[in-house]
Amino acid sequence: MSKEVRTRNGGQIVIDHLRLYGVKRVFMVAGESYLPCIDALYDHQDAIQAIACRQEAGAAYMAEAHGKLTGKPGVCFVTRGPGATNASIGVHTAYQDSTPMILFVGQVDAETEDRDAFQEIDYRRMFGAVAKWVAQVDCTERLPEYLARAFAVAVQGRPGPVVLALPEQVLWGKAAVEDVLPMQAAHPSPMVAELNQMQALLDAAKRPFLLLGGNGWRPEARQTVEAFAERFQLPVGVGWRRQECFDNRHPNYAGHVGYGLTPELAQRITTADLVIALGSRLNQPTTVDYTLLECPQPKQKLIHIYPDGNELGRVYRPTLPILADVHGFAAAVSELQPLNPPDRVQHVRDAHAHYLNSLEPLSMPGPMNLNEAASIVAKRLPKDACVTAGAGNFALFPHRYIQFSSPGIQLSPILGAMGYGLPAAIAAKLEHPEKVVVCYAGDGCFQMNMQELGTAMQQRLGIVVLLFNNSTWGTIRMHQEREFPGRTIGLGLSNPDFAAIVRAYGGHGETVTHTEDFSDAFDRCIAFAEKERLPALIEIQYDVEGITPETTLSAIRDTAIALQNVQ
Repeated sequence: MSKEVRTRNGGQIVIDHLRLYGVKRVFMVAGESYLPCIDALYDHQDAIQAIACRQEAGAAYMAEAHGKLTGKPGVCFVTRGPGATNASIGVHTAYQDSTPMILFVGQVDAETEDRDAFQEIDYRRMFGAVAKWVAQVDCTERLPEYLARAFAVAVQGRPGPVVLALPEQVLWGKAAVEDVLPMQAAHPSPMVAELNQMQALLDAAKRPFLLLGGNGWRPEARQTVEAFAERFQLPVGVGWRRQECFDNRHPNYAGHVGYGLTPELAQRITTADLVIALGSRLNQPTTVDYTLLECPQPKQKLIHIYPDGNELGRVYRPTLPILADVHGFAAAVSELQPLNPPDRVQHVRDAHAHYLNSLEPLSMPGPMNLNEAASIVAKRLPKDACVTAGAGNFALFPHRYIQFSSPGIQLSPILGAMGYGLPAAIAAKLEHPEKVVVCYAGDGCFQMNMQELGTAMQQRLGIVVLLFNNSTWGTIRMHQEREFPGRTIGLGLSNPDFAAIVRAYGGHGETVTHTEDFSDAFDRCIAFAEKERLPALIEIQYDVEGITPETTLSAIRDTAIALQNVQ
């Protein structure tokens, strides 16, 4: 006798499936366009936490960060029109960062569709270029089908965001339909012939380099890849904002590859005779504007391992393309041995030594040295602490000095989207309340989503924010001085008292202007955040001259002027 199927409205079908698929948290800004979903969440409070965010961009960032942390789709609900447009930055971030995410958007009723109705948007057109799949569900009975496909598309191949528009008549409509069980993700693996060819290329290489990237690394895959690097004596770098893919304290670690990398590491990659790119798309930041490897034909032999065939050969022509994800690759090479004993020990030692040298803090102009401050943070943080960062030159400091050790402890957008750090820190603390979570944010970056301090306060999340205040759009100032020296305009920021703002949200705020005062202030903020379970913030005021860890604005300007005079 068949099981009786319960009649439910569309909102109940959606939320029942989220619970079935193991979703334990949704990020949302409530809206009338998806009221049946909100009502259905009421019946699942024992399993699904509804996080009320202050603005849709913050909610979408939190969902994206959750996807990075867990490897499972982060879920966000927003209302139609303005809600969807606000959330679009999170979708774009998830797309470029290859993060699994699902955005549910309320939609107008079918009776008013195509009349330019109140807040109406064609979401297929709007999100078509920044999502893996965009669909509108026009029949309540088909919700299980669309939901199953959304979760599968978000995690298969190159992970990414899915957008589902939910019209009012679908959510209010009722249907007696069975749930569709979740699908187990597939992990493509290399073929035997490809492994043999890779062995031969490694055997012939004198200066190979292993470059890791991508999301969703599980500890077992990372450990297997570490052992692979040890057996084949490979220096290992991590792609732009992917430091957590490899233990930075490991003797094979060579450094962070991307904007701000050291000259020694850049030379090591450009002079390599073999580059193995595992999990990385070899995007523009990682290749430093496509200079570390020439495009489309690299001078180095290239083995490119990626789970989506559309990415293999898209920018670079690989010597050996391998369709596999990091887990499938790790399983395939777990017992792989070199054809001949490699003689690259010194090659690996030199690479790691150069990396260790880069951890020594450099000098900076002014009384506040961000290199010293970042070094202090690196030494004080527990190994499992999570560090988040938005976009701006301030992020170069944690990227350089903090040693990351395992997946899920670094959240930064490859996309370079500002306003990301605080929402990501909230998502991290919600997922791992026992861990120390530190957010790096610039004065401009922070103000794009600082209202989410209200979310942190409401959820009682003890995050620590390091707010870098140089009263300018620093990265753009750097570029402007390089291209149009001495002609800056539209870059200055008149800022509020950030320490007072966090205190208004019930948190702890301090202002630091000298290096020697930073250490104690940091300790106080960590202690407050953990004890009171509320946000703490240090506003770090510093000289705009110290624009990167290694150079100054004056040096950039002087070089640009000298080049103009030569021309």
